[in-house]
Amino acid sequence: MTDVKTRVRPAAVILTPASEARIAELMSKAPEGAIGVKLSTPRRGCSGLAYSVDYVSEAIAFDEKIETPGGVLYIDGGSVLYLVGSIMDWVEDEFAAGFVFKNPNATGSCGCGESFTV
Repeated sequence: MTDVKTRVRPAAVILTPASEARIAELMSKAPEGAIGVKLSTPRRGCSGLAYSVDYVSEAIAFDEKIETPGGVLYIDGGSVLYLVGSIMDWVEDEFAAGFVFKNPNATGSCGCGESFTV
């Protein structure tokens, strides 16, 4: 009998410690019924696609699931191809705070960084 080795598939998006901490903070304040937060790429903005992070109350079969110490990040199944290999970070300074993405699939972005093209 042959031993079948399964290779662990790497996560579609790499999370920095700061983004994991922010997910934990969001989940500590999550509305009742929330099972995690979900990253998606809805069509909007100057360049066509934008990053969106929202609470999610149910898992969808084709969504990517990334377990973090403070909660689960789901990635919309239709958005995974636009995000593979991306790094998701949380950045705060005196003027703003938000998730920041380094996306190797993006071929362009708008001036404000709100939206991107692939």
